[in-house]
Amino acid sequence: MQGQKILIVNTASKCGFTPQYADLEKLYTTYQSKLVIVGFPANNFGQQEPGTAKEISEFCTKNYGVTFPMAEKVDVVGDNIHPLFKYLTDEAKKLGVADPVIKWNFTKFLLDENGKLVAVFPSKVKPMDEQITKYLN
Repeated sequence: MQGQKILIVNTASKCGFTPQYADLEKLYTTYQSKLVIVGFPANNFGQQEPGTAKEISEFCTKNYGVTFPMAEKVDVVGDNIHPLFKYLTDEAKKLGVADPVIKWNFTKFLLDENGKLVAVFPSKVKPMDEQITKYLN
């Protein structure tokens, strides 16, 4: 993991953006030497991630062939926001990202090799988009 960038994504299994799992996997396999992706399932938007960790993992593997790490389900907004996402949203605001930083599932946070946030991509930016890959080429 050292010497690699990290893409942190809040994910959900029942979202219009859920098919991005396939592109996240493609991004992961294409740039494996330079990038680690970690998915964080969250049920904060439209109750689109109701499953248990085991159900989520099975869904991602079976439907999208996901091999990148998936974390435990967390809150990415609100009173119980996970400390990682509190840090990421605070750092994003320093970069000038408008509030709310995380508007929906599949918001992507790109950190450099030293763990510093370099960019935030909204849900609609697909994982293989040039906006993301330009940081990896």
